[in-house]
Amino acid sequence: MVITNSSRLSFHLIDETDKDFLFQLDQDPQVMKYLNGGKPTSKDVIENTFIPRLNAYRNKEKGWGLWKVTITETQQDIGWILVRPMDFFSDAPNLHDLELGWRFMKNSWGKGYATEAAIHIKNILSLQSEIKHFSATALIDNIGSISIMKKLGMTHIKTYLHSDNELGETEAVLYRLTI
Repeated sequence: MVITNSSRLSFHLIDETDKDFLFQLDQDPQVMKYLNGGKPTSKDVIENTFIPRLNAYRNKEKGWGLWKVTITETQQDIGWILVRPMDFFSDAPNLHDLELGWRFMKNSWGKGYATEAAIHIKNILSLQSEIKHFSATALIDNIGSISIMKKLGMTHIKTYLHSDNELGETEAVLYRLTI
């Protein structure tokens, strides 16, 4: 699958060769605040945990994986959009409900890039007849991500306790859009 350019952005499906970009993105404590409390990710974790997990769900034909987002005019890489089946790492992944997620450099925040990228990718993926829903999750305090979910047309499904090794139990929300 190819994700065409949007009005300001271009997209590339991330693979192992993007490990330096992934590392750089995860060094800002504010970018990592709602993921692990603000701790930078080590190169070892990127190479030996993050990339193997990515490779487990990456599927070029279906458009699953992390789509690197680049500002077309400047060629600056600013973040990524996650696409994978909901509950992928469980015993019952939902192949008809695609999870969308995002992580962007702080200097790109507030300019509509994450929203533009997420809407663009959602619109292209929604052409696949087997896709019935798009979903996203965030910690309840992550107002920026929740705002993007709403701009995608998603509605609140539930608030729940999310268990995380680094953050413990934290309140999170699930939003969903039915195609």
